[in-house]
Amino acid sequence: QQAARLIHMSGTDFYYEGMVALAEKLSEIAPGDAERRVSFGNSGAEAMEGAIKLARWATGRPIVIAFLGSFHGRTMGALSLTASRATQRAGFGPPAPGVVHAPYPYCYRCPFGKGVDGGKGCCTEPERNLERILSDPYSGVPEPAAVILEPVQGEGGIVDAPLDFLREVRRITEERGIPLIVDEIQAGLGRTGDMYSCEAAGITPDLMPIAKSIGGGLPLSALIVRPDLDAWEPGAHVGTFRGNLVGMAAGLAALQFMGREKLLDHVKEIGGLLKRRLSELAEEYDFVGDVRGRGLMLGMELVKDRQSKEPWKDGTRDLQMACLRRGLIVWKAGRFGNVLRLLPPLVTTKEQIEKGADLLAEATATIHP
Repeated sequence: QQAARLIHMSGTDFYYEGMVALAEKLSEIAPGDAERRVSFGNSGAEAMEGAIKLARWATGRPIVIAFLGSFHGRTMGALSLTASRATQRAGFGPPAPGVVHAPYPYCYRCPFGKGVDGGKGCCTEPERNLERILSDPYSGVPEPAAVILEPVQGEGGIVDAPLDFLREVRRITEERGIPLIVDEIQAGLGRTGDMYSCEAAGITPDLMPIAKSIGGGLPLSALIVRPDLDAWEPGAHVGTFRGNLVGMAAGLAALQFMGREKLLDHVKEIGGLLKRRLSELAEEYDFVGDVRGRGLMLGMELVKDRQSKEPWKDGTRDLQMACLRRGLIVWKAGRFGNVLRLLPPLVTTKEQIEKGADLLAEATATIHP
């Protein structure tokens, strides 16, 4: 209906009722009780650029603290927040200045050497380290414009932060008046079984970029903002195709579909089933070092042996190809390229999950360290 009526108008210059309807819906379902402001874009990286610009504009401060293992996009500002050395230095020159990376709670490979095998019982050093950085006048880090994190790191290897860590980061930033940007581009809109992955910790972001799922398959992103941070002047963040009408109609339809079909309950159910099947593989094969994630955002980390935890990158590639030969598409991720990343569509049926898990089990039986 929208495509037949009107395909394009510049959402940063003109008013359109469909844009308002989607903005109201996104404000309604955003974490927290307060109303939110919504700015639309075309991609996750564009939403991220808006978050960085707005945080710096609102605070008057240039520094942003991100975390090791993070991935926030490939435009220059988002790329500078991204911790991947290979991604940052793929011929693009040095990252933009003003970003500091702090350790993230990767419990299986604890950056402080305190993590418990298998990711059980993570230490509290990452949050304590962040607090030290912000509290110590000689930490070398100026007061930041924002702290940004992914509740579940996707490209970083499906690293699911402990909920207490998320709560502590929210406390630390809130006490100091530092805006918290929660990147929900990959993990948001139902992927983890909650509408947004930060909801499991009960925290409310100040700025929240979203994309991917929101457009129902069409290019669309949004930046959801605490109203008092909406401080920039008219025209400070515009774009010709921001707020595409057909994309926003698809976004509204996608949210209606998710509610009507109780998709979040479905994701939790089949995500739990798939994670159990992955855990069975971990019990059977010593080279499966860790299984982690939430909902339908799951990862299986492969190692040469569980004692040394030496990453098994070649084995992960071989397993990926063994799956492909059986008609199963899986992806890789992780700092060392040794995490098999599983991101099934949210509408995947229970029968399809079982079939996919069977094919994965067949493929896993063919590889050896």
